[in-house]
Amino acid sequence: MNKVATLPLQGLKILDLSQIMAGPFCTMVLADYGAEVIKIEKPGTGDDSREMGPFVDGESLCFAHINRNKKGIVLNLKDARCRDIFDKLVKWADVVVENYRVGVTKKLGVDFESLKKINPRLIYCSISGYGQTGPYATRGGFDLVAQGMTGIMSMTGEPGGRPLKSGIAIYDIGAGLTATYSILAAYVHQLKTGEGQHIDVSLAECGLPWFTWEAAAYFTDGTIPEATGSRHRVSAPYQALRTGNGYIIIGAANQRTWEKMCAAVIDRPDLLEDPRFATNMDRMRNVDALEAILERELASADAQTWIERCDKAGVPCGPINDFGAAMKDRHYIERGMIEEVDHPTIGRMKMIGIPGKLSLTPGSVRTSAPTMGRDTDDVLRLFGVPQAEIETLRSERVIQ
Repeated sequence: MNKVATLPLQGLKILDLSQIMAGPFCTMVLADYGAEVIKIEKPGTGDDSREMGPFVDGESLCFAHINRNKKGIVLNLKDARCRDIFDKLVKWADVVVENYRVGVTKKLGVDFESLKKINPRLIYCSISGYGQTGPYATRGGFDLVAQGMTGIMSMTGEPGGRPLKSGIAIYDIGAGLTATYSILAAYVHQLKTGEGQHIDVSLAECGLPWFTWEAAAYFTDGTIPEATGSRHRVSAPYQALRTGNGYIIIGAANQRTWEKMCAAVIDRPDLLEDPRFATNMDRMRNVDALEAILERELASADAQTWIERCDKAGVPCGPINDFGAAMKDRHYIERGMIEEVDHPTIGRMKMIGIPGKLSLTPGSVRTSAPTMGRDTDDVLRLFGVPQAEIETLRSERVIQ
């Protein structure tokens, strides 16, 4: 486990009212780089992801993998005494992150307008399906719906086939990443001016900027992107290709790598003289014929042989791993992308590491995700709540 004395976001204080994935992913990233995150959960079940398996002795691995490096407390925000404690936490915090359904925070009195009266410096980040305004604001939003609504499912899968979602929750994670960089931008402004502000993040919008090339074509001539399987929309060959024992990915995305592939990988220099494949645009127009020729050549050897030949020739290439194979890849292992941490119930557990490698102040995995209410007593004492009152609140089940 990577332990460092200095973390880049030390001093940034966050109240995390979010649950499931988008908000907790955001606050996990910030915590990995040193932000102090206090996660507030509702009594009883807590974060809904605690009920998502797999489980070890009743502890959710889903929850554990996305809530590391945080303190965890349980408060009933509908109880007046807990609200007094919560208000103290708001005064302490630089940032609040929430992903309640639009309108719920107002009913609870934990909306931005209410909390900025307590702490005018507060950065308040709302993550919702469609944002805080607009005709869809009050709709419930989910990753799958966002994938369908933004058009990505019409572009995923084979031509003419059933629409397919991404294998992972890209819009949940995308909303978490959007919230992360938005909070950091607002924090820079807060440090300069002392001003807080409201950040409005929408699952249904966070992925739209990823459609940069598709947008370029659409806004130029109205081109609607369609499903292309593993093929690229503007480069060829840039796709999965069948070998003698399975598929590999080959990315000969420009003229130079195409020439290397023909001459040094498949030993077919004659293809360089074929007018159907002379330029990238030619190859795109004749991609069916190109794919058939390449797969006939690649059938003569196994996947690993072709990967090695591509590596030697300088042609981007790789395997199509399942997740288990990816987690055994020595490259990811040597670069610290598999971390381990001790959890009091789960035991020694592995999790995904930190992809951003800062040379002077790297992030680190320091503590496991909190068990339900693990830090409630410590946090309440830190904010001046007497032990006798803590015991009373616990007996009345408004804290846990």
